[in-house]
Amino acid sequence: MSMTLTSTAFAEGGVIPIKYTCEGDDISPPLQWHGVPDHTQSLVLIVDDPDAPDPNAPKMTWVHWVLYNLPPNTLELSEAISTADLPIGTGEGVNDWKRTGYNGPCPPIGSHRYYHKLYALDIMLDDLRTPTKAEVENAMASHVIEQAVILGTYEKTA
Repeated sequence: MSMTLTSTAFAEGGVIPIKYTCEGDDISPPLQWHGVPDHTQSLVLIVDDPDAPDPNAPKMTWVHWVLYNLPPNTLELSEAISTADLPIGTGEGVNDWKRTGYNGPCPPIGSHRYYHKLYALDIMLDDLRTPTKAEVENAMASHVIEQAVILGTYEKTA
C-alpha cells in the first residue's frame, strides 16, 4: 500500500481556502495520511512554494512549514495545530519568515503551487534544534522509505 497524504480542506491540485492563507486566519490546514510503512521510525512534513516570488520567473522555493520526528503512528495534523498540540517528540524547523510554525500562502503575484510533502524515514533524526528545511533534508538524506505529496494552489484576491 502506498502512503497517501490528503486534506479535507482542499483536493489534490485544488485551491487552498483563504482561511489557511495570509488573507485569512493563516492557520494550518487539516492533513491526514495513510499507508505509513511498518518499519517507519519517524515522519517529516515540509510545505513549500517553488514559484516564489513570481510563477513566471521563479527565483527560489519559499518554505512555509517544517516538522520533523513526527511519531510514525501519527495519522493526522488537525486544523490550526499549535506547537503545544503537536505530537510528543515532534521537532519544528524554521520557515522563510525565520520562525517556527505554519505560515500560509501569501504570493506577491500570480497563482503559486504549495507542495505539502510527507516523508517516512527509517530513523529518528537527531535533535536538530530549529533547523532549516535544508538541514532537515540533509539529515534525512538516504533515510527516506516513502513519500506522499498533496499540491494546493493559491492566488491572492486583492
